[in-house]
Amino acid sequence: MKANQLTHASFFSGIGGFELGFRRAKLNTVYLCEKNVFCQSILKQHWREVPCAEDINEVEAANVPPAVVWTGGFPCQDVSLARMGERQGLKGQQSGLFYRFAELVGAVLPKVVLIENVHGLLHSHRGRDFAIVLQTLDRLGYGVAWRVLNSKDFGIPQSRRRVFIVGVLGDADCAGQILFEPERSQGDSPKGGSSEEEPTSLFQKIVGNPRKGPLTKAMAHCIYAESARHTGTDWSRNYVWYPEGKVRRLTITEVERVQGFPDDWTLPKSFKGNPDRLESLRYHAVGNSVTPQVAEWIGRRIVSVKRRILSL
Repeated sequence: MKANQLTHASFFSGIGGFELGFRRAKLNTVYLCEKNVFCQSILKQHWREVPCAEDINEVEAANVPPAVVWTGGFPCQDVSLARMGERQGLKGQQSGLFYRFAELVGAVLPKVVLIENVHGLLHSHRGRDFAIVLQTLDRLGYGVAWRVLNSKDFGIPQSRRRVFIVGVLGDADCAGQILFEPERSQGDSPKGGSSEEEPTSLFQKIVGNPRKGPLTKAMAHCIYAESARHTGTDWSRNYVWYPEGKVRRLTITEVERVQGFPDDWTLPKSFKGNPDRLESLRYHAVGNSVTPQVAEWIGRRIVSVKRRILSL
């Protein structure tokens, strides 16, 4: 491995949204960590040679390969606005794994830390949970920038707003350069789009054959994995219909496409369980994932300041 190569260690890896985007941006993933057994199987199909830890609580910092960039999309269940009832925030069993991730970061101090979560993190416990995340990185010595990015601004037919937090060790200006573009000039990276709330009219455009079908919205609502209102994907808002009255939810292939993954990305080479269970597992995994195109954009922004990062 080249000494000046940007390497990547991934925690809460899911089905590899960050990893796929980073691979396209020329970052090399050297470590994975994912507890979900089904997601592990998908990761091992696409990154056969990369070690994959099963539980972040059992990870020892000394065993994580050297990596310039660490990513951690810690579980969103306890901070998500889609959750029914009171949100536990960072006190919750799932989202509270942020503290374990921060502990490992503190032990290693990688040059760049990238955190992703639902935009509900901004409001959880009236903003206190978000403040804890920022303060934790600050205490560890990271200069921090954050931004809400929407998948629809990266060529994906889904309005999916997520907050991304970048910490660069001792360099807040560099963190800002990664997430925010200067005034456009020739040679700049593509713009990351707006963080604004989307108007209702965005979802009113219909595509398809009006006589024969199928018909669907040109822009999908955010695909969730944890909402109590559905199983697999929020198909009460995302669905396909036909002029004669038939309505169906998006197929798993359609959901993969709406989330920006290649067809059959989540199709395991072997599965011994119930086929119906497999479909549910695939829906759930895609709904929990990071849009690869957004990860690629951030990855390219990291590459653009590569010399500065490696000099830290």
